[in-house]
Amino acid sequence: MSLEQEQAQELIDFIHQSPSTYHAVNNIRKELNEAGFQELDLREEWKIEKGGKYFTTKNGSALFAFQIGSGEIEEEGFQLICAHCDAPGFKIKPNAEISVEENYMKLNTEVYGGPILNTWMDRPLSIAGRVAVKSNDPLNPEHLYVKIDRPLMVIPNLAIHMNRAVNDGVALNRQVDMLPLLAMITDEMEKDNCLVNLMAKELKIDAEAIIDFDVNLFEVDKGCIFGLNQEFISSPKLDDTAMAHAGLKALLANKGSKKTQLLGVFDNEEVGSVTKQGAGSPVLRHLLQRIVFKLGKNVEAFHRTIYNSFMISADMAHAVHPNVPEKHDPTNRPFINKGPVIKFHANQKYTTDGDSSTVFETLCKNAEVPYQKFVNRSDLVGGSTLGNVSTSQLDMRTVDMGNPMFAMHSVRETGGVKDNAYIRKVFTYFFGL
Repeated sequence: MSLEQEQAQELIDFIHQSPSTYHAVNNIRKELNEAGFQELDLREEWKIEKGGKYFTTKNGSALFAFQIGSGEIEEEGFQLICAHCDAPGFKIKPNAEISVEENYMKLNTEVYGGPILNTWMDRPLSIAGRVAVKSNDPLNPEHLYVKIDRPLMVIPNLAIHMNRAVNDGVALNRQVDMLPLLAMITDEMEKDNCLVNLMAKELKIDAEAIIDFDVNLFEVDKGCIFGLNQEFISSPKLDDTAMAHAGLKALLANKGSKKTQLLGVFDNEEVGSVTKQGAGSPVLRHLLQRIVFKLGKNVEAFHRTIYNSFMISADMAHAVHPNVPEKHDPTNRPFINKGPVIKFHANQKYTTDGDSSTVFETLCKNAEVPYQKFVNRSDLVGGSTLGNVSTSQLDMRTVDMGNPMFAMHSVRETGGVKDNAYIRKVFTYFFGL
């Protein structure tokens, strides 16, 4: 196995171990702890110093890790790589159990973000997320992570014999068609508390201790490397765990410099980022202020720091599709395994401009990595990302970029083995400046 394939397998393993935002953040926390980073509690006073390595979390689903540079922060600024770890899918609703004619048990779910719905059907699924349990402090419940590592349910399709138009395109009803089948109902089953009992058994606690939960569905089958030359990655959640993972590896490889490096992994990008742990909140601005002030600097120094900083907003990009290549712009055509993609939008759904693009192009050239550019077709409306949302809180120079991929928001997406290695190389170079 080549180094590129080894790195791709690392990504696949990380995603498989991170089926919820809470698991992703907790797995990043473990790697940071092993690398000597000190965890800081947002509710307590901080003591930080030059050369120190630190991280903090928000809501258990967003994380910010930083290494303080040896230079004066108002002169050197921050170098930021920001990504997100949430993905479109299905959240389980409260009181989720639904009986079907006293024979089947299915679960009531709510769609999160914009998934490609039909890709979730007829696949082995399970549940993962956060469970809140009783504690001695009513304002601070204890949180446990649940991940059931076995096939639990399926969202079954309707047979073609009962839906002859299925291959002509069918509008799926989110409340009717997308509910997962969990079990056959038995006399011994506590039908109204089946899900809580299941999670309690997995966590080895009393069901009565569980007060509430934030739990989502995930695909059980692990990602893989495929292709004639083992050049592609097939995995859930490449958007955008792949960028978060690459940023983490770059930060861990950093040996320190005059500049202060920061990795931001946000939650809720797929639903607009306007949450306390999203890029549209003041959480990053507050964090940067706190770092600057704790280094003994004043408000003027904070503003200078921001204007001497640079952010890479890292979120996956669309590759030219082999079956429908006409969906891309006629002159800007990124392909898988041809390097990271700089994203442009005239109406500023992406933050990239000529200045920030030049910075990222130079980083790629210096790291000896190819790069590509993406612009939507002028007659198609594309998506946006956390870059333009975060700049509503911080007026910082920013470039929007990401690795090229197919089937964004499918339960299983496709990326490139080489691209994963390329982006780790660029990010590592950026953090090493």
